[in-house]
Amino acid sequence: MSLPLFYDLVMSWDAELTALTERIGRSLFVRPEPRANFADLVRGLLADVPRKNSWQLSDHVGHGTANRFEHLLDRAKWDAEALREQVRDYVVEHLASPDAVIIADDTQAIKKGDRSVGVAPQYCGSTGQVENCQVMPMLTYASAAGHAFINRRLYLPESWAHDPRRRAMAGVPEDVVFATKPGLVIEMLAVELSAGTPFAYLAGDAGYGRDPELRAFCHRTERPIAYVMAVPVDLPLVTVHGQSEPAGHVLDRLLALGDAGLWERRSCGQGAKGVRLFDWAAVAVHVKDQQPAPGHGHMLLLRRSVADPAEIEFFLAHARVGTAITELIRIAGMRWKIEENNEQGKDLLGLTQYQVRKWTPWHRHVTTVMLALAFLTVTRARLTGMDAPTVREDEQGKALVPQVPSG
Repeated sequence: MSLPLFYDLVMSWDAELTALTERIGRSLFVRPEPRANFADLVRGLLADVPRKNSWQLSDHVGHGTANRFEHLLDRAKWDAEALREQVRDYVVEHLASPDAVIIADDTQAIKKGDRSVGVAPQYCGSTGQVENCQVMPMLTYASAAGHAFINRRLYLPESWAHDPRRRAMAGVPEDVVFATKPGLVIEMLAVELSAGTPFAYLAGDAGYGRDPELRAFCHRTERPIAYVMAVPVDLPLVTVHGQSEPAGHVLDRLLALGDAGLWERRSCGQGAKGVRLFDWAAVAVHVKDQQPAPGHGHMLLLRRSVADPAEIEFFLAHARVGTAITELIRIAGMRWKIEENNEQGKDLLGLTQYQVRKWTPWHRHVTTVMLALAFLTVTRARLTGMDAPTVREDEQGKALVPQVPSG
């Protein structure tokens, strides 16, 4: 692509971003000053700023101090839930597909001290150990056009949820009660169902797949949700003779019959390093104390690593009877897309680089980052098929945000 054409492309990104922030800003703010600050914040998040905190973002966009962004995130009058709805609507407008997948996962922000809302010693997936951190269950919307966050929650550990003093200091609303991480995903799914968000499947890791209440929510007869979620090896199943057994015993029985013909090598989608090939096996199962929705059945998928055959992961599928196994494998392979969103949000857009401690500023920052990621995703989708790089990469091959003018 010639330099003038590339310049025109960048200018079109700038115009689209301006139109988006103006449209959303007018729905959120009465006065022009917070609308301008909101637009500056989104533009700063998309820029090449080392740390996406209020001070460095303010310096990048030309504010003399961090006061404007700090006021916007903390004391200004606006509704982060209204912004979240706008983000979801924008993503659906550009990426919607009837066979789209909603993916549930949580990400963590490691923090010091004990005053930031929700922070506590708890398991951190990014390090694989207990850290002093905040945990954020998120939903990603994924289709062939792209994938971006559409919903979020902040997990409040019981030590926070049942402590009136800490709640008051952090501004936690009175109607917020303790909920498990899967419970928060149920809340978000209910919001998306009510909004009519089009999707065909739910995907998630074993932290969500193992939860019987989340699965029960998906089995409801009035609006069943098909899913493919990772599950632990001890997921309770029922044999044909009515006896209880863990999922791992299914693998043992299959292996006892011999390895020949058991596994089939299949791709579950493109990854950062190319086609993601695994060996797969599948068997119909009955889940203990849980019936599938009418017209649906349960299938246990077993995924074996090609490089290390001892590495086997289990997935439970809940889908309409007659659904092709290849379709279920495709859905299982979609789960990594939310991990990519988590990485992009943290590394490129400052998802966890905030310096806020209270409930309202946290939701405002995270939701604004969701808007920045949605803009990035839609911009990529529009570039598909054009004679231009779909996205720039750094020396490690990580995606960089399309740079728009900062003024």
